[in-house]
Amino acid sequence: MKKALLAALLAALASPAMAQEKTFDLKISHWVPASHPLQKSLEDWGAAVEKASGGTIKSHVYPAQQLGKAFDHYDMARDGIADVTYVNPGYQPGRFPIIAAGELPFLMSAAKGGSMGLDAWYRKYAPKEMGDVKFCLAFIHSPSSFHSRTKKIVVPEDIKGMKIRPADATIANFVTLLGGTNVQASAPEVRDIIERGVADAVTFPWGSLVLFGIDKVTKFQMDAPLYVTTFVLVMNKDKYNEMSDRQKKAIDDNCNTEAAGRVGGPWGEFEDAGLGKVKAEPGQDVYSLTPEQTAQWKKAAEPLVKTWADNVRRKGVDPDAALSELKASLAKYNALTP
Repeated sequence: MKKALLAALLAALASPAMAQEKTFDLKISHWVPASHPLQKSLEDWGAAVEKASGGTIKSHVYPAQQLGKAFDHYDMARDGIADVTYVNPGYQPGRFPIIAAGELPFLMSAAKGGSMGLDAWYRKYAPKEMGDVKFCLAFIHSPSSFHSRTKKIVVPEDIKGMKIRPADATIANFVTLLGGTNVQASAPEVRDIIERGVADAVTFPWGSLVLFGIDKVTKFQMDAPLYVTTFVLVMNKDKYNEMSDRQKKAIDDNCNTEAAGRVGGPWGEFEDAGLGKVKAEPGQDVYSLTPEQTAQWKKAAEPLVKTWADNVRRKGVDPDAALSELKASLAKYNALTP
């Protein structure tokens, strides 16, 4: 009886506070198809926030650029066009130089651990370059490489004269360094530009290669952990600041390193499964690199570290310390490439 009375008293005390809370219906926007694993990850993220908020924060996920173009998603969160957005920082070269450390070649070995390692490291630096939004979490896809329509890419010299759609700003710099030409296009546009000959090749992860139909217009597929792309979820600051302390905690409890692993892990499994699918397709030339060829790629990529260092130094960040911290964080989560 006493327990029942206590429960009723607690409910009576809590209900006025909950009644005063504003309810929210967050618009969560991304730019890949609804069939992409990110859709479910974002739906699960929204459900976790709703549960933690006692049902006062609901959400709806808008896929496939419904609310705006892929390149605009950071500004969409900043300006309140959407409340939470999925952003590829590398789509805007030079704007987010610090997180671009995650794009350096041959750095990360796995999606889940890489996502957690990147996220844990970047929390210190996010306010320096993403201060006009609420940073939620950072993550990556599985290590990936080149996929070509016209020829087999084996050594760095093979890039010379090719037209490549790069995954991010760092790979774009790499293509330029090797004598290629960059063709800018968002992920949903890649198949079309390759099919029309506007681009000869692309850097893309395996599962998405199949999902976007790019495997239908490429034949030569390099199987090497050349690069990953960094992504972030960010939130409109004003919307977050409108929330009660309890609601903010519901957001914060799902904007952390553990949550980064929950987003990056399933995506990584999806991308890894794509390799077998492409290998099973008739006419595909899926090839690995020899140790000597890999060494050539690593050597050719060395200037990218200096370029990255120069860029972050202008942000007032010590690049040597930052990169060492990132490597230590990746090692902690078993995702540092040997």
